[in-house]
Amino acid sequence: MEEYIETTKDILFLFVPKIITALLILVGGLFLIKLIIKSSRKIMRTKSVDITLQKFLGNLLGWILKILLFITVISQLGIATTSFAAIIGAAGLAVGLALQGSLGNFAGGILIIIFKPIKIGDFIEAQGESGTVKEIEIFTTKLNTTDNKEIIIPNGALSNGNIVNYSTEETRRVDFTFGVGYDSDIKKTKEVLFGVINSHPLVLKDPATAVNVSELGDSSINFFTRGWVKKEDYWTVKFDVMEQTKEALDAAGIDIPYPHRVHIDKMV
Repeated sequence: MEEYIETTKDILFLFVPKIITALLILVGGLFLIKLIIKSSRKIMRTKSVDITLQKFLGNLLGWILKILLFITVISQLGIATTSFAAIIGAAGLAVGLALQGSLGNFAGGILIIIFKPIKIGDFIEAQGESGTVKEIEIFTTKLNTTDNKEIIIPNGALSNGNIVNYSTEETRRVDFTFGVGYDSDIKKTKEVLFGVINSHPLVLKDPATAVNVSELGDSSINFFTRGWVKKEDYWTVKFDVMEQTKEALDAAGIDIPYPHRVHIDKMV
């Protein structure tokens, strides 16, 4: 019994200081990590770093520091870190092979955050979908469609595919094609089309508008009309000019051809 007590004392004398030291390192390390992350986020805010990148880098830094702290604590307890590192490496390889798609999306999210081909609020077209960028996350990007549906696109596919960003430039060109009958006067038709697009208050004067004959079709002379607008006025001008052009052509007596169907009644 006395031998058992002595052995217990020796073990406690040997391990208790290590445990106390490890706990102090753990508590102090967690407090220090919190300070480091807080300071890094403050620096990123002063440098006007994108909010999505701030969150990502903060989380990444936190995980790296916590892993280093964990290794330091277990080494203080006398556990061999070399074998532990080998276990972590093997587990990481297995997880990496199982999550190849997720890792591709993770890498795609990093590329989008760093190179910023899109940002929150942009109207884009990508992967066969179009909408306003609502949120850029690490693995996915969320779009809101014009009819208020949410579309989630994996960042791997988004970063590797074509992206059409309609919000990058301040102005956009609005294009129209109008067809009139072959009996219509070309000069008069151009005057009517110019009058409609130039009279719209949201159409910019510079660059100048244009009206040209684009095609002599099978049943119509097709006119290509274009004007420049601010990007936020695109759809308003698009719809207004379509409607106003129809009314102006009707008022000028200019025919807009359309297919006719012939109905043949059977003779009884």
